Amino acid sequence: MSKTHTEKNPSKRADGEYVTLIDHSSDKQYNLSVLHGTEGPKVIDIQSLYKDTGFFTYDPGYTSTGSCDSTITFIDGEKGILRHRGYSIENLAEHSDYMEVCYLLLYGELPNAEQKSDFVHEITYHTMVHEQLLGFYRGFRRDAHPMAIMAGVVGALSAFYHENTDINDPEQRRMATHQLIAKMPTIAAMAYKYSLGQPFVYPRNDLDYAENFLHMAFSVPCEDYQVNPVLGRAMDRIFILHADHEQNASTSTVRIAGSSGANPFACIAAGIASLWGPAHGGANEAVLNMLGEIGSKDRIPEFINRAKDKNDPFRLMGFGHRVYKNYDPRAAVLRESSHQVLSELGIKDEPLLDIAIELEKIALEDDYFVERKLFPNVDFYSGITLRAMGFPTSMYTALFALARTAGWIAQWKEMIKEPHQKIGRPRQLYLGSQERPYVLLNKRG
Repeated sequence: MSKTHTEKNPSKRADGEYVTLIDHSSDKQYNLSVLHGTEGPKVIDIQSLYKDTGFFTYDPGYTSTGSCDSTITFIDGEKGILRHRGYSIENLAEHSDYMEVCYLLLYGELPNAEQKSDFVHEITYHTMVHEQLLGFYRGFRRDAHPMAIMAGVVGALSAFYHENTDINDPEQRRMATHQLIAKMPTIAAMAYKYSLGQPFVYPRNDLDYAENFLHMAFSVPCEDYQVNPVLGRAMDRIFILHADHEQNASTSTVRIAGSSGANPFACIAAGIASLWGPAHGGANEAVLNMLGEIGSKDRIPEFINRAKDKNDPFRLMGFGHRVYKNYDPRAAVLRESSHQVLSELGIKDEPLLDIAIELEKIALEDDYFVERKLFPNVDFYSGITLRAMGFPTSMYTALFALARTAGWIAQWKEMIKEPHQKIGRPRQLYLGSQERPYVLLNKRG
């Protein structure tokens, strides 16, 4: 490959600013340094808190805790901003393809023409998987969830490509990185084919990344299959919009697994397992399940009213976001692609899609949702788009994992290169019993 860009890693800045912690029980004061990133809120440095004060912090879900410093992705949920390496997601989705975004996440800069050509060539020529993996697939039940298969197969890659598992060797890290990005579409497509009982379709080097995946997923040996360019572009955009999203649950899982020195294949398998949860990657699948529960357009007002009732457990899936308190910038991009796909395919009399379009219209106009900024999010539109393209709901999270691999790997690489990296070890607030005397079995009541 041609020489890649050197990643920039600006230092954290304290600038002499601090906050004071007062322990009223002892009248002691402790000064904690305040760190400044290039953007985002200020951060209180508590690395020495326990050593200096004897206290831990308590933050379930780590919603107010920075677990690392990073130069990859920036999110401002209040303003609806998502940037990778400083580039807005809107510009990347409009002007780049997924391969460029992968390169950007991995190496910190958009590639020039030669760098992109070399990178695409290397990814393209690593898309095949070891032939013995076909037997691995056949060990699963036909009705196994694709995420169960993907977690198992990706974890097994370390047994097939163990020559690239030394995390201290930069070349092995590079090769494992490219292998994971290259092979994930093949692995996901094979999981889909296996569930259908259809033969596996091998990758083709004359197709781009998204087109190749669609070809492996939907073609059959008995006839030619031409990828619709509108669907190919929509698939590529879905990959771009899901490529990375800062320190979410699955990315944090990859980082904490990697902090132990685990090989990258094992770390990505751990990320897949975390992503599988319905509160994370399973949200777009939950959207389609919700649409199925609504059942018909004339029942939408009933479910809108239920969503507004705080005493009713029903919630509209695919609306609002834990991070974004404004319109999800990814949703704005995918909304356009979603409608392009529906128009291109000319889908009519598809009840779930009809419900989704009507629900979107109502939610964007209803004062209750607008005031609370419960806008349709990326999961809402990705579910609609993937349904229109012909994917079953069980594949939605698998496609999310395929796309997010680039971000996971970029975050893993960044963590490995951190000179002061430590194994992840959260602390706890213990609420169990204090020491108790042991009672022999024959004396217990």
